[in-house]
Amino acid sequence: MSSKLLRMAVTTAAALALVGAAPATADRTPVATTTAYGGGDDFTIVGHRGASGYRPEHTLASYELAARMGADYVEPDLVTTKDGVLVARHEPEIGGTTDVADHPEFASRKTTKSLDGVATTGWFTEDFTLTELKTLRANERIPDVRQHNTIYDGRYEVPTFQEVIDLVKRLSRELHRDIGIYPETKHPTYFRKQGLALEPKVLDALNRNGLNRPGAKVYVQSFEVTNLIELHRKLRVPLVQLTSATGAPFDFVDSGDPRTYADIVSAAGLRDVAKYAKGVGPDKNQVIPRDSAGFLLAPTTLVRDAHRAGLVVHPYTFRAENTFLPADFRSSAIPAEYGDLFAEIAAFRAAGVDGLFTDNTDIAVAQEQLAAAHR
Repeated sequence: MSSKLLRMAVTTAAALALVGAAPATADRTPVATTTAYGGGDDFTIVGHRGASGYRPEHTLASYELAARMGADYVEPDLVTTKDGVLVARHEPEIGGTTDVADHPEFASRKTTKSLDGVATTGWFTEDFTLTELKTLRANERIPDVRQHNTIYDGRYEVPTFQEVIDLVKRLSRELHRDIGIYPETKHPTYFRKQGLALEPKVLDALNRNGLNRPGAKVYVQSFEVTNLIELHRKLRVPLVQLTSATGAPFDFVDSGDPRTYADIVSAAGLRDVAKYAKGVGPDKNQVIPRDSAGFLLAPTTLVRDAHRAGLVVHPYTFRAENTFLPADFRSSAIPAEYGDLFAEIAAFRAAGVDGLFTDNTDIAVAQEQLAAAHR
């Protein structure tokens, strides 16, 4: 049995039991990969911010649960502290993901900053030392949708990048499979302008941990371009260019470059991406758009064009709640109820994607089992 299929068979039932779901059937016949892209054993499941459908995002508990559910990679978003330590948070502003507002000693740190051109008010990681940040505890970012996760509010620290790496190494040994790490540099231009550039810190962390080498199970990703081109010269692991369905990379905006994300995912743009990256991480609506009522339309040419350029395609983000699903797969008008994430993943696999970012690793792994069983 291949390592991927063994991983699915061993981890799914136990991990689903952790979140109170019925385990999927693990027995099936292994199927060999038959295409270069989007199929079989090569399909990549990334635990988006960990298992953030079940635990507050970017906590060690969330990453651990994603790994135990069978994720191939866990994905920490990286920002920095005042004293230059990389930590895992979705944004530098932490008012919505920690209990910082409950700490009167930090009340004076609340401020308004321009974050990629948007006035943002709150508390920012770069205004805290690591010691100070470690006194805070993580909270659920979207409690109205994920009320269940709020039971874990206040229980977990903000982890450092090193702590995430250490966790992944420990779980790889315990689970007898190589779990990867898929870090994203968040708002690189914003941090660089404050003298807190993220890229040297990422490079140093990967070097110190023996992860800057061919064959290491690491991808490094960013929504900006200039920093990836810089990292391409120094890293020996693959890079992934993230794109959004609207707008442009902020480094382009900041420098006056008129190109947009739409230009990047054009056939010509993807050929340019292939000069410095091995993959593209598009908004899933760039792969299969939706109509005005939220129903899926025909796939775009993005997957075909990326594959022709030699790039893998890992779209984001696949989530089980109705509010995030296409109208085709919603179960009701209640945003927080689960719809049919199995069907959405199947539609994107049929469009040829090579992997995906998901908040619900257990469902993605179970869908992969079902897909393999019916090939």
